[in-house]
Amino acid sequence: MSLRILAVLGAGLVTSQALVAAVATVGLSTVLGASTAGSATALGVDAVPSQAARSAIPPMYLRTFEAAAAGCPGLPWSVLAGIGRVETDFGADTQTSSAGAEGPMQFLPATFAEYDTPVPPGGATPPSADDPVDAIWAAARLLCANGAKGGTDIPGAIHAYNHTATYVTQVLSYAASYTGTAPVIDAPSAVAAVAISDALDQIGTPYVWGAETPGVGFDCSGLTQAAYAAAGIHLPRTSTAQWTTLPHVPLRDVEPGDLLFFDPGEFTPGLPGHVGISLGDGEMVDAPHAGADVQIDNLATWPAPMGAARPSELGTGQ
Repeated sequence: MSLRILAVLGAGLVTSQALVAAVATVGLSTVLGASTAGSATALGVDAVPSQAARSAIPPMYLRTFEAAAAGCPGLPWSVLAGIGRVETDFGADTQTSSAGAEGPMQFLPATFAEYDTPVPPGGATPPSADDPVDAIWAAARLLCANGAKGGTDIPGAIHAYNHTATYVTQVLSYAASYTGTAPVIDAPSAVAAVAISDALDQIGTPYVWGAETPGVGFDCSGLTQAAYAAAGIHLPRTSTAQWTTLPHVPLRDVEPGDLLFFDPGEFTPGLPGHVGISLGDGEMVDAPHAGADVQIDNLATWPAPMGAARPSELGTGQ
């Protein structure tokens, strides 16, 4: 069982039939505002980089994220890393945006000029938004000025960087994966907790059509199948087969761990074309589409689900 899962056991006894109350210690309960999800403690200010961080972040960038964050007590280095990932994949795509933002942290020239000094060790002189060291330190100063200082309002600071709730969710999702720490999701059963934990372990894995390999690639139903396989429940491979074979639950009764299904788009009318795992509080973890990674999505940015299903009702071994 993943170290992300804390099983709450009664009377010190465990039986194979017991549905144990469980908690998956990952996820994002609130995107904006002061919340556990955005706290410096939850995001690991001094946390050791996870394997996901060491695999994904170039060493020079990782050192700079840590150093720049240390200049703003309360700012987790993982948040800076999350912004670097969402903006340009750590400098892999630094084309100037349609709004004129440039460099690895995508600064507008006027905004960069507000936060580009003093020049940090290893930075360019004069400061340049195209220089990773200058850009990362400027980003840390910007976040610090907008709520990150002392960990006062991490989500608000991220929102000030790029003004959408979806952006905040994406950054915090990556930040959580880079430290292996995040707030608590109350799962209704041990089965649901294991599935949630396994899915969240895959944050940052690329979407690949037809794929079902941890750390390599998933499509939407490959992710849900793998997550529940970790919990001992076998699901059919496709979203359509999952929808037609699993026990349905009313949308008003959805719990963390339930599968959420969405209308087909280019697929068969009346059958789903996408599936994700509910995290509660208006969020799900899913492999959304080509060009994206496994991530936590805010349901407010999605069409209403067409329905929901509860794999945990099948019981393990099925």
